[in-house]
Amino acid sequence: MRLFVALVPPPDILDELEEAVLPHRDAVPGLRWVRRDLLHVTLTFFGEVDDRAFDRLLPRLERAVGRHERMTLSLAGAGAFPGNGAHARVLWTGLYGDRRRLARLAASTTAAGRRAGTLQDKHRGFRPHLTLARSRQPLDVRALIEPLAAFAGASWEAGSIQLMRSHLPGKDHDQVVYEPLKTWSLRHSSGGGGAGRSASGGPQGTP
Repeated sequence: MRLFVALVPPPDILDELEEAVLPHRDAVPGLRWVRRDLLHVTLTFFGEVDDRAFDRLLPRLERAVGRHERMTLSLAGAGAFPGNGAHARVLWTGLYGDRRRLARLAASTTAAGRRAGTLQDKHRGFRPHLTLARSRQPLDVRALIEPLAAFAGASWEAGSIQLMRSHLPGKDHDQVVYEPLKTWSLRHSSGGGGAGRSASGGPQGTP
């Protein structure tokens, strides 16, 4: 199973993002825009995980998430990986608000993966962002970064995270599909309600 931990913004936040991006989608030919149902913030990417490692991973992730409180976040601005956008492969929008809490949460889910044996020691650090588009070949996306730099979305309370399975294109799917396997609630700031509780997820629709 190809797994990752994700934070998915609510539908109204994605509506706002889509409205901001739509006028610019044709500005750079060759750029592949991420489908709405795939938009998310990756906290930890585990890659391929076998059944035994999966069984070790679940309780560790549940305990890790249960130690963290809900947080207020917003999407804003734009940037690219790598560099300043002149030779980019990824176009993204940034996250603002409780970034330190988000970074601590990502560190905890990554540590859970290491303890479960699903991550190697050389794991890339967390850089909070939501990927908007990708390219197999380096492209100059500065014409997109400039107008999207002014984007400032509304804030929302992030109350849960999901363990996602990525199904790559093959005989059963002609495109990438993300399947939520588990959803864990973050703690309320008062310390009550939702601490560490989990629920099974069905196939992801269009958040």
